[in-house]
Amino acid sequence: MKSVAVIGASLAGLYAARALRAQGFDGRLVIVGEEHHRPYDRPPLSKGFLTAATADLGQLALADAEETAELDAEWRLGTRATGLDTHGRAVLLDGGRSLTTDGVVIATGATPRRLPGPAPAGTHTLRTLEDAQALRAELTRGPVRVVVIGGGFIGAEVASSCAALGHDVTVVEAAPLPLVPQLGEAMAGICSTLHADHGVTLLTGTGVARLHDGGTGNRVSAVELTDGRLLPAEVVVIGIGVRPHTAWLEGSGLPLDDGVCCDAGGVTPQPHIVAVGDVARADGTRAEHWTSATEQAAVAVRNLLAGRTVAAHRSLPYFWSDQYGVRIQFAGRRLPTDTPRIVEGSPDDRSFLACYERDGRTTAVLALNRPRPFMRLRRELARAAQPVTT
Repeated sequence: MKSVAVIGASLAGLYAARALRAQGFDGRLVIVGEEHHRPYDRPPLSKGFLTAATADLGQLALADAEETAELDAEWRLGTRATGLDTHGRAVLLDGGRSLTTDGVVIATGATPRRLPGPAPAGTHTLRTLEDAQALRAELTRGPVRVVVIGGGFIGAEVASSCAALGHDVTVVEAAPLPLVPQLGEAMAGICSTLHADHGVTLLTGTGVARLHDGGTGNRVSAVELTDGRLLPAEVVVIGIGVRPHTAWLEGSGLPLDDGVCCDAGGVTPQPHIVAVGDVARADGTRAEHWTSATEQAAVAVRNLLAGRTVAAHRSLPYFWSDQYGVRIQFAGRRLPTDTPRIVEGSPDDRSFLACYERDGRTTAVLALNRPRPFMRLRRELARAAQPVTT
């Protein structure tokens, strides 16, 4: 293999490029990114970036100048992939251009889901640096009424940041309780109390009917809920999840189903094409977590260079979230029937360690502000996970 194109210049794409060089690939490496920025860290966008007195963009960079130079890659930033010719081994780019390559790493990530209907000014999603800059500009002008639609991790983190800045914040969640799929009802209920602790209103079991613009036609003024309530708002943040960015792959022949379908090693039915990060539906599962994106890359690249699946990604799922001064950490594979048990600390103090148990064994661990014991149990769970190679 003499050339590889990495399509997507964010976390997963950068780690794939690093893995290619680390595993001995010395051929032509091209990194294509739709944004104009070199790879940067997204998690701070909903947290410290919004609340910092000054926006230090340099702190978001995932690689310094020396690391970037060592990659010896051709960077095509501000360039959008529009199609993939799997048989001709060419990536189609905007402007009628194309890029011929022996191997392709698909790392195009995901895009935020939006509400149907018009989005007046003052309505935001949060995925890119530009998104965060636009929201930050609105939040630093003075106190406003903020409605966050969606009580998942991104929504909760944004609500936390807005509350820290002194804004009046309401979170609207369509489910009866946020985070139940991730944490289970009991632990999700404890985490949801963080909102009330910090003066944030949490409204559950209702959706959004539409956004009002006050008759001006350009600026959001209220959020109308499906139960008829009307929430005044000067700023609205939509955090209702993401969808994998696969539109450019329509017609390529690759299987697409909530992501690029690939095996546990990130390999598609075309062995010279692998997928990593938020866009990859690996072995029937699509993960949207930072750690998964970094770990998948090394495995997928190994398989790409081998021309077949020689390794599978089987590491323990792990994610974290920072909300209201509390770090929430979770690791493991829990089932809805697993029983959580507090083993250290107290939910009343918003600092505890809980183990999820099934048939007398621990399947997952959750911690609020207990990083050291959490890491110990996470390591124990990871040691029990068996990597699979063929």
